[in-house]
Amino acid sequence: MNNLRVITMYYYYLLDDKVAFSKFKLNKFQEILPDHARTVQGNMFYLNQLTPGKSRKSFCISDPSMLDISKEDLNLLRTGKKEYSDIPEWILEKISSKDVMCINISYPDWQYLLNSTKKKSYKVNIVGLGDVGGILALGLKLQGNDIISSIGIYDVDKNKIQRWYLELNQIIHPNHEFLFPKVEVIGMDDLFNCDIFVFCVSTGVPKIGEEQNDVRLVQFNGNSKIINEYSKKARKEKFKGLFAVVSDPVDLLCKSAYLSSNTDEYGNYDYLGLAPEQIIGFGLGVMDARAAFYSQESNETSHYIKEGRVFGPHGDGLVVADSIIRYNHNISISLTEKVLNSNLKVRETGYKPYIAPAISSGALSIISCLKGEWHYSSTFVGGVFMGLKNRYTSTGIELEKLELPDNLFERLSATYKYLEKIL
Repeated sequence: MNNLRVITMYYYYLLDDKVAFSKFKLNKFQEILPDHARTVQGNMFYLNQLTPGKSRKSFCISDPSMLDISKEDLNLLRTGKKEYSDIPEWILEKISSKDVMCINISYPDWQYLLNSTKKKSYKVNIVGLGDVGGILALGLKLQGNDIISSIGIYDVDKNKIQRWYLELNQIIHPNHEFLFPKVEVIGMDDLFNCDIFVFCVSTGVPKIGEEQNDVRLVQFNGNSKIINEYSKKARKEKFKGLFAVVSDPVDLLCKSAYLSSNTDEYGNYDYLGLAPEQIIGFGLGVMDARAAFYSQESNETSHYIKEGRVFGPHGDGLVVADSIIRYNHNISISLTEKVLNSNLKVRETGYKPYIAPAISSGALSIISCLKGEWHYSSTFVGGVFMGLKNRYTSTGIELEKLELPDNLFERLSATYKYLEKIL
């Protein structure tokens, strides 16, 4: 019997001194031999052609199966097959070490990605110093010393700016052992002079006692108009950093910002604005924290801390899974309901719930993101900004892949379709 391996045909290219490979023969690029390509040190680039608007411009190839994708959807969250005998061993090694970035060359203006690097220290600019924005700035100040170089703050209310500037810069370690990141006042012209822009502006937040079914969705109309102005400004300034969204509803505001940024003056999509993976929504971290809190009320759910996951939006459509190892549908549904109602539980005390979201979803998740750690945030998956566990690597965003049981995947699919239908 013939046991010879059949190896997939790849073409290898030299682009700006960077090595790339593809299943497509691309005559406009300088072709090189495989032996030359395999000697490259560091990151490589895989060139694919996927539909703009339904796929990312770049991402981390974390699994060999991702070399074969022709479209992006929720199946990106599922683990691929185990055997890849058709792929050269040296490419498999590169993928295993997360050294391969996929670049979608169907997008215009993709060449800059060949020279993209992950920073060791980040300049953060925050817009909106309300309840969430101020507490988030405090969290970044206290916890971001080893990854954040400075924090710029801006708000339309000059008194808020001055208050937070004075307060935050008067925080120091008791023994002066190290300095916290410096907080600076910035103007409109400096908003995108940073590595990560954080949108915390909120309007139309329901007062205590005036809650509707989903407090977060009530804010969409007002907040979307504001965020669209900033996303268009990011387009105009050709901003290449991260565009973080903390205001509610996080997932829908991410989508609104993406669409607005990639629309020309005539209302046509030209995809010359923010890349989909540049926009990250930070709202799911607190839902994980709430699930962890309620899971400790019973031995039946205490395993969530080590085995559980949350997916989807920061509100209606949320999916809590009690375990990804031994998923129990009924327990997960019950835990989901508790987490969804937690927001209203705080409001019943007479206060708006913003401290935990600002810290768990905002400051701590942003810091983990910048450090390249696994965290919860909303990222682009096939045209929908979906909350899930992921990490920001030197070759792009890596989605957590899991062996998802069918009934859990059905819940995720329902949420995905729900978000897709809204916007």
